[in-house]
Amino acid sequence: MTQTRPRLAVRDLRRSLAFYREVLGLEIVRDGGALVELTGGLALQTRDSWAGLLGRAPAELSPGGGCGAVSLEAEDFDAFLTALARHPEVELVHPVRESRRGQRVARLYDPDRHILEVEEPLAKVARRFFDSGLNTEGVARRMDVPVETVQRWLK
Repeated sequence: MTQTRPRLAVRDLRRSLAFYREVLGLEIVRDGGALVELTGGLALQTRDSWAGLLGRAPAELSPGGGCGAVSLEAEDFDAFLTALARHPEVELVHPVRESRRGQRVARLYDPDRHILEVEEPLAKVARRFFDSGLNTEGVARRMDVPVETVQRWLK
């Protein structure tokens, strides 16, 4: 396998496209009607067409069970949070959290209640710690990663 392309079945493709474009800033790469590919490799497909491929009725599909998430990185996490605040209708799974490594993450629901996990890139976390006064070894200890990894991130 050379690449992955996550695909989400959605009830209302136009509504979901608006969400992914307006809230997450993704753009349409290819519009195939019932299947639309977005930047970052994510694809949205109408629930009806997906059910047809599986040989099932659309009512048999039940997104939003909370058993997984699509993870995205926000190159500028603070700008993402600012943009997200302009969409009070978006439901968060929980408030923004910081992992044990110091990485900030926002988890939110899309219109079909798929969980989206928007993370701060680890290289940005390392830079934030380094700029706050930790040396390379201190950043590595704080993030529980090898010093070589931190050095690569800080280049």
